[in-house]
Amino acid sequence: MNKELWNKCIQFHGHECPGLAIGFKACEAAVEKMNLKFSSDEEVVCVTENDACGVDAVQVITGCTLGKGNLIYRGTGKMAFSFFNRENGDSIRVVLKQFKDEMSREERERYILESPVDEVFEIKKPKFEVPKTARLFNTVICDKCGEGVPENKIRMSEGKKLCLDCFEEYTRGW
Repeated sequence: MNKELWNKCIQFHGHECPGLAIGFKACEAAVEKMNLKFSSDEEVVCVTENDACGVDAVQVITGCTLGKGNLIYRGTGKMAFSFFNRENGDSIRVVLKQFKDEMSREERERYILESPVDEVFEIKKPKFEVPKTARLFNTVICDKCGEGVPENKIRMSEGKKLCLDCFEEYTRGW
């Protein structure tokens, strides 16, 4: 385990915990199995299926961020991360296995960090293709609040362009 990198993750996240260890170990698996390098642009993509602590380790280790468009949140709630290398087409999905025994937080963190990757995670192929590169959209001004919003987030209502905050979704109760 790279202790310097682990400490960098702790510093970024604010504290150490089993959740951060999950993301750290998932990235360790991706780096090892795919020979990944830090992504300065969108060469590497991570699709995270959770919004938990481990995502901070993903940002530190892989360079995948929401701002660059190469960290994508797909909210299934699963402790799963899919990594894609756009340069060579390689990809893996890293899914946390169930823990066999009851453990304290400290024991769980140590178990995750010190165990072999294949003991902690199932390594599979992603269930989907590599996402498209980030796209820039024209800004449209909401006719109600006057704030700018990307055109793909505008909704039309009674001939007016409305942002998602101002738009009232039509529903009939189901």
